[in-house]
Parts: sequence; C-alpha cells; structure tokens
Amino acid sequence: MSLPIRHVVIRGHQLDQLQEDVWSKKFVDAYIVNNGTREPIKIRYRGGHTREYPKRSFEIVKDKQTYHWNAEYDDPSMIRNALSFQFFQWIGVPSPQTRHIRLYMNERSLGVYLEIEAVDRSFFNRRKIPIQSIFYAINDNANFHLNDPETKRRKDSLFDGYELVMGGDKSRRQLQTFIARLNSLSGKKLYSFLSGNLDIDNYLKWLAGAVYTGNYDGFDHNYALYRHRVRKVYRIVPWDYEGTWGRNCYGKPCGSNLVRITGYNHLTKKLLEYSKVRKRYKKILENIWRNTFTTKRIMPVVDQLHSNISPYIYRDYERKWSYSTFQGEPDFIRNYIVERRRLVASELTKL
Repeated sequence: MSLPIRHVVIRGHQLDQLQEDVWSKKFVDAYIVNNGTREPIKIRYRGGHTREYPKRSFEIVKDKQTYHWNAEYDDPSMIRNALSFQFFQWIGVPSPQTRHIRLYMNERSLGVYLEIEAVDRSFFNRRKIPIQSIFYAINDNANFHLNDPETKRRKDSLFDGYELVMGGDKSRRQLQTFIARLNSLSGKKLYSFLSGNLDIDNYLKWLAGAVYTGNYDGFDHNYALYRHRVRKVYRIVPWDYEGTWGRNCYGKPCGSNLVRITGYNHLTKKLLEYSKVRKRYKKILENIWRNTFTTKRIMPVVDQLHSNISPYIYRDYERKWSYSTFQGEPDFIRNYIVERRRLVASELTKL
C-alpha cells in the first residue's frame, strides 16, 4: 500500500516567518499542491517540547478543517497514536481518525508523518454529536482538583490546565462550577450531581482505554472534554497517545505495570468511591479484556500499520530511532499486550 502524499508549497517570507519562532501560535499562508492545482492552507508548528526536535509537527487548516501532522519523533513504531485511537473506537469512545502520509515541503521530503483529525466542531459534526462547548486539557492542572499538583497550593483559577476551544465565558464558568462542586459535595449529593452532569459510562470507557494502553500522561491532561448540547453532560475524548503500549512519551520502555488499574486524577478517585460505579467499571474492564484487548484483535492492525509504513520509514532519514528498532516494534507491542493482560487480570480480582 502506498502512502498518500502531501505536497506543501510555502513562499520564502512565509517560511522565514514560520521558522523565526518555533513557539509562535501564528499561522502562515501556504498551499497544498494536488493534481496540479493549488489549495490554500494555513500552517504552523504544534506540540510541546517536540517543537525543538529536528523533525517537527504541524497543524494545518484547510477548507475550515483542522488536521495535525505529527512527526511521532519519539515513537520508534510511529503507530502508537493510530493504534490507540483505533482501540478507543473499538471500545465505544469517539477518537480521531488517522492516516500515515508522506510530507513534502517545497519539494523537500520531510519523511513519514501521521495525519490526525483535530477534535473540534467538525469532529463532532461528522459524528452527529450535538455539542455546547469543547475544552482541551493542556497540562497537569487539568486534574479536576482544587490544588496545583506540583505546588499543592490552591489554583489561581479552576480553569487552570484547560484551553477553551469552543464556547464562551458561560462555558468556562460551567466547567469551573463542575470542578468546584466535585470538590465540595460528597456522598449521595455528589453521586446525584455527577450522574446529572457527567456521562459516567463514557468516562469509565475512556478510563479503561487509558489504563489498557498504559498512557500515564493521559489522566491529568492529553484529553478533550466536551459538553453535550442536549443531555447537558460532560464527555471525554482521548488525545496524544504516543506514550503508550509499553513506552513513555519519550519512547523509553516503561514496563507493563506503569499505570494502575484505577488510573489517576481527582474525578476518577471520587467516582470509584461508589460501589455501583466500581462494579460498572469492572464489567467494562472485563469485557474489554475478553473481547478487545487481545493479541488476536490487536496484532493484525499492528502488523498492517507497520507494514504500510515500513518501506518509507527505511528511507526517512529524519527519524530518531534506528530501522532495526522500528522492525522490532510489533513484537514489543505484542509482549506488552500479553503482560498487560496478565497484570489487569490479577488486579481485577481486587477491584
């Protein structure tokens, strides 16, 4: 299977502006050349520490649609995000569509990238999900607690850790009120409040997905939160699952037991205090263990994704990892699944 090609043309002064400050949030004008025609786009760098890597990631806007072109520089397999989002779709949690591409800029090959659908208004429109607001959890302050996780001091604002993507001041206040009441109520009053303001089933499936894939960074940030316009409840969507399947966000092996079965963050802790929620969560985990988180279900996708990009990875000289390491990744992921299944089965008896 040949990978789709994205040809980007960007004029000299626009390219200079892009490269002048890798931390800038400003878009510059460019074009995608498709069958001889030029389609205008906006483009900028994206990411955190990855902006200073030799191979950087991009965000583009084309025809009012936003996409992320991820270099996946730290992932030696370059398939962990794609595999994770497929896994979430299997277990019933909306997640971005992905595809691997070959990226060229001004006729220079930048190598293999992962094109990821942005979680924005269009994401939900395509899935016919009516939404009122969208928030990105951008750092560890998105832990649903009153206090900063590092300083342990009271946050300046309960909106700390979030970025408003869609909505206004009312949406921002609603989320702050949700976090405040989560931290002030208890017992039956808290359960009643959570049942009326959170899609608990969606949240537990998301939690199970983060637990199975081993995304240690996925509980306090690297998620999108949205409020359903009709049901008036918050739901959650996964984001940035590069550090998964046995490797951390820098690509280092981290073992299969890094993430405990009950996950992290204050909302999770509060929910799992209720026996009916724990029972529901246990059923979700057991169902995924039997039907989805298996080598039989997952490895054909791993092998297909890996083989699709293998010839192009071999010629991608911008990569951080050796080709031999890339070649060993399917076995690495298989071993993670086998070990993780054993660990989860053991912990399920104690839940």
